[in-house]
Amino acid sequence: MFTGIVQANCEVLSIEKKPGLHTLGVAMNPAMSAGLEIGASVANNGVCLTVTAVADDRVFFDVMEETLNLTNLSKLDIGDKVNVERSLTFGKEIGGHILSGHVHTQASVVAVDNTDSHYNMLLEFEPQWQKYIFYKGFIGVNGCSLTVGKVESNRFWLHLIPETLRLTNLASYQTGMQLNLEIDSQTQTIVDTVERVLAQRLANGLTLA
Repeated sequence: MFTGIVQANCEVLSIEKKPGLHTLGVAMNPAMSAGLEIGASVANNGVCLTVTAVADDRVFFDVMEETLNLTNLSKLDIGDKVNVERSLTFGKEIGGHILSGHVHTQASVVAVDNTDSHYNMLLEFEPQWQKYIFYKGFIGVNGCSLTVGKVESNRFWLHLIPETLRLTNLASYQTGMQLNLEIDSQTQTIVDTVERVLAQRLANGLTLA
């Protein structure tokens, strides 16, 4: 599990592409890689990946075909940067919200409104996820725990503070690019449970009043 508090913005140093499999070599400084073992889980752009090797200044991850299809990791080039968070250690402060590292969908950047006083980003997502995305709710965007701004049908605004822009790769995303989204698990559970209960009541001929 993860908290959505990005620890580093790390450069992709190598990409080995095979049919249905990419192996990423990601730069990590000694502080980030300390104690990191093969088999450990690390979030890259919000995607939970397993460490396959650690060598000198880089950590390697295999990205399977399903993950490549569902996330923006398939679009990475050498020199790009990914948001990195190591897995949650119990007993430490949780500053964001619980994330699983399982990306649900991608969102396209529709607009970026960048002024001296604010940095706002409008994202568009597939309509099927609309019921889980609420104003002031939690959402994971490229592994960042963020608060949803105004929701407009299947679009929502993000309002990013300077510290988030400094620590993450979100400022590098421009119109037309895609970001990984992870829906808040508690929100999804509540919505699905309510839908199921209401459907059962209707099937049994009961009113909703």
